[in-house]
Amino acid sequence: MQSNKPRLRRSRLSAALLAALLVPAAGAAFAQSNDQNQDQTAQQQANQDQNKKDVTNLKRVVVTGSLIPQSELETSTPVVIITAEDIQSRAFADVHDVLQQSSFATGRVQNNASSASFTQGAETLSLFGLPVGYVKYLINGIPMANYPALYNGSDAFNNISGIPASLVERIEILPGGQSSLYGSDAIAGVVNIILKKQMDGGEVGARYGFYDHGGGTSKRVSAGYGFGGMDDRFKLLVGAQWEKRDPVWGYQRDLTSQFNQHGYSEPIASRDYLVYGYRNMGDMFLSDFGYLFSDPNGCDNVTSQFDNTEGFRTRPGSGDYCGSFFTPGYRTLMNGKDSKQVYLHGTFDVNDNLQLYGNVLYNKERVKYHIGSNYTWWGTGVKWGYYYDPDADALLNLQRAFAPEDMGPGGFKNTMSVNDTESYRVRLGARGTFGDSTWDYDVSLSRSHYALDETGMERLADPINDYFQNKVLGPQLGWDPYFGNYPVFRPDYAAFYQPMDPSDFYSFMSPVTNHSETHNDLLRAQITNGYLFSLPGGDAGIAVAAELGRIGWQQNPDPRYLNGEIWGTTSTAGAGDRHRYALTTELRLPVVDMLTLTASGRYDNYTVAGTDVNAPTYNLGFEFRPFRSLLIRGKYGTAFKVPTLADEFQAESGFYTFVTDYLTCYEEYGVDPANAADDCPSPYNSYQIFGTQSGNPELQPIDADTWNVGVVWAPVANFSVNVDYYDWQLTNEVAGQSLGGLLRDELDCFTGELDPNSATCQQATGQITRDPATGDLDTIHITKVNVAKRELNAVVAGLNYRLDAGTIGQFMFRGSYTKMLKHEYTPLPGDEPLDLVDDPYNSTDPKSSANGSVTWVKNRWSTTLYANYIGHTPNNIAWIDSDRYAAPGAGKLDPYTTLNLSIGFEPTEDLSLAFRISNLLDTMPDMDVGSYSGSVGAPYNSANFSVMGRGFYVQANWKFGND
Repeated sequence: MQSNKPRLRRSRLSAALLAALLVPAAGAAFAQSNDQNQDQTAQQQANQDQNKKDVTNLKRVVVTGSLIPQSELETSTPVVIITAEDIQSRAFADVHDVLQQSSFATGRVQNNASSASFTQGAETLSLFGLPVGYVKYLINGIPMANYPALYNGSDAFNNISGIPASLVERIEILPGGQSSLYGSDAIAGVVNIILKKQMDGGEVGARYGFYDHGGGTSKRVSAGYGFGGMDDRFKLLVGAQWEKRDPVWGYQRDLTSQFNQHGYSEPIASRDYLVYGYRNMGDMFLSDFGYLFSDPNGCDNVTSQFDNTEGFRTRPGSGDYCGSFFTPGYRTLMNGKDSKQVYLHGTFDVNDNLQLYGNVLYNKERVKYHIGSNYTWWGTGVKWGYYYDPDADALLNLQRAFAPEDMGPGGFKNTMSVNDTESYRVRLGARGTFGDSTWDYDVSLSRSHYALDETGMERLADPINDYFQNKVLGPQLGWDPYFGNYPVFRPDYAAFYQPMDPSDFYSFMSPVTNHSETHNDLLRAQITNGYLFSLPGGDAGIAVAAELGRIGWQQNPDPRYLNGEIWGTTSTAGAGDRHRYALTTELRLPVVDMLTLTASGRYDNYTVAGTDVNAPTYNLGFEFRPFRSLLIRGKYGTAFKVPTLADEFQAESGFYTFVTDYLTCYEEYGVDPANAADDCPSPYNSYQIFGTQSGNPELQPIDADTWNVGVVWAPVANFSVNVDYYDWQLTNEVAGQSLGGLLRDELDCFTGELDPNSATCQQATGQITRDPATGDLDTIHITKVNVAKRELNAVVAGLNYRLDAGTIGQFMFRGSYTKMLKHEYTPLPGDEPLDLVDDPYNSTDPKSSANGSVTWVKNRWSTTLYANYIGHTPNNIAWIDSDRYAAPGAGKLDPYTTLNLSIGFEPTEDLSLAFRISNLLDTMPDMDVGSYSGSVGAPYNSANFSVMGRGFYVQANWKFGND
């Protein structure tokens, strides 16, 4: 379908930005006509002339951040564009790698290097340190369906691991609040992943990679083909990608293969066979907490375990046990992955004013990982708390880790968790022009669906407890003589300190599967006129859009997780759906040559549990060009995030945590709350409890006021620099009730500081359950409430420069820098704000982040050197010590930079070869090992740094069938 719209002359500012976008493709664009040794100066001049023509005649396009096609590449809304060529030349592994290395991604998140997280099989990011759910993700402009499982067990988010990198045309990142155009979630920013829509002929590609230190070997094959027919009225692109990646295990990296060898304390082995508890000191009071070594063979029977590293160990101040220094290596640092994607995009021009279109993206992915030896164990504490041994006159517990030898040949690889995901996204639509007018329309219906099965080898509660009672504990002999509350056993300790036959191990293990799914249905209609009427500065434009949608979520864990049949593990359940509609209007007014004003407004209505929730938002922006090479821009608006379905409909689910029992500390020991952490005796200063949490359908939307102001300067056509300032003010944030706050309220109600009949006291006493016999804490129930607020601001800068160096070739310099100036979070009214920028106790996010690249192109060769920079971050002592930087040994780590190198060569016009190295200098995060203790198996901050090391990749792409 051809456009009959007029073409507009571009400014120098737009020319500079267009040049910056065109040059990353130079490896293909500039190399095609040099195989006959043509004169380079003439060729470069021809290229420049062609660029000038493109700049002058470029049609209006739609870029994320506006619904109105326009000719200006830089507007009041800053947009960062990463092209397919950028992804290749910067040696990015996948879409997640692209986004995680954006300078905006200053917030650190759980990822596949996080053990025992709720969503270890997923990949996401945080923009500007805001929660992961505050980013709006689009594929070809349409929202993605949420990942079915919940981040941290409570937050909805998007998983970006199932998007085929080989089929990405470009990724557009739009920082700042954008709800007036994109609705809920667009608080931190919008990420629009645009897949290819057409291809001239076909292309196949293959990629192979591996890490210098082992593990992570990857293979990727991709293919695409563009079809045409019916006098070129019909076009279809079919693409597919398959990728397989091996996991990386802890034992494959020196830093994670064993407990810290260079910490501030001596290495301390894991407690794989341990007896611990309280001995009676003769005053009817059980004290002297420590280890009671009870192996008559001195660990000799288990030395073959953990690959012959198990042995007799001593932990200073506690006692003796059997353990290994190498158990940290038995977990995955990077997930294994096997993924397949199929993509189709087709168009059919019915006539000059109507085009039908449709696209489908299907993804099937299997992720495998292991949370490690640390979480693969059994102990008496879960069922019995403590048991009384009359021979030792002590309250004791047993703790036994499972070794790879217990699991048979293959060891921990036999018990890996598996996440199977299947998702599809379908969109069908029609677009065109109303007659000979300048009014365009676009109507589409889309559906996204995401299903997840999480399967893990779990310990069955009754079989595992019965096994150890039959083998070790023996029959119960009554109740303890001091409290009458603990079972009496006379264990066979020699049987406890023994290897286990794999048949015994699997007798109490079973694969258990959780199923969850989400869907997002959307009917959308939009009309646009980029030539509404003429103004002194150009043509005014307008866009009006209406949306009708429905989203749904359900998480159905295996019932055994919820009824206690799985040993020491629980899960999250819930289900709900929500209907919505929205109306959006955007207006662009070029008032004069120097000044363009923009405005947008949106009204969203959500139906939640039979109640309507409304969220109107707006944005006002300006673009001021005092002269052709300078743009001063700004925007102010509002944004919102509707509570997630999990926030509203999460069923009651459990978790384990540690709290301070203020009431017992005060009532039994006379310790005030302010001194409880130091003066209240164990275990009440850190008491382990079982908690429950559930959703709240009465939650209201999160509100945000956002604004940004900045400048773009482009004195010549091949150079531009930009600086923008962003500010967010968030209120009504959703947060889980504070466990500590409830326990403080309980104490204040007991002492009379609060009226016992008040709503606060009724709430605290109603949500806290204590054992009626002992008064010990039993459970605490919490829900989510709209109470938190947040304030943050940041500065973002960018640079683009292209240099024609004659016969030497062409160079392109690009850079992006983000500095967080302020980020304060107030969890509850009356609380002191938490400083998330300068206080290491609250956050280890870097204050600054940057990246830059240098690209050189000559003839058929191209080379890119890419750097990713993380600014100062706190060391471990500053993070964990309440004295922060005043603590002995606390400090800041030096900035951390990694380099990627890419070398490309095109033997022919149709064949391209590339060799790429990630982390060229093999920079490892070993600069902070001294601030970790010897009991740590990963002495680095995995949220900030990667231990993967140097990676090598070779890639080949062949085009065929081109006209």
